[in-house]
Amino acid sequence: MTDPLIARLREQIAECDRTILAALNSRLKLVAKLKRHKQSTGIDFVDPGQEQRLVSALEVANAGPLSREGLRQLWQEILELTKREV
Repeated sequence: MTDPLIARLREQIAECDRTILAALNSRLKLVAKLKRHKQSTGIDFVDPGQEQRLVSALEVANAGPLSREGLRQLWQEILELTKREV
């Protein structure tokens, strides 16, 4: 028999996971549109300055418990994944 608290927490975690997945897919769609526009206007797709501004703004917005280093690692991976996927 499964502990009811464990079952509830797992369902809540699964819901968070689905929300994260939906947000990532939405982000990928928007970045794909941005990439197409940049390509049509001759602007480089990758903007390291914008990436740094994004991460810095997220560091300010982060209330934890995600650490600053954890946030940086997570977003570095998200940015790299985005570049590979679009």
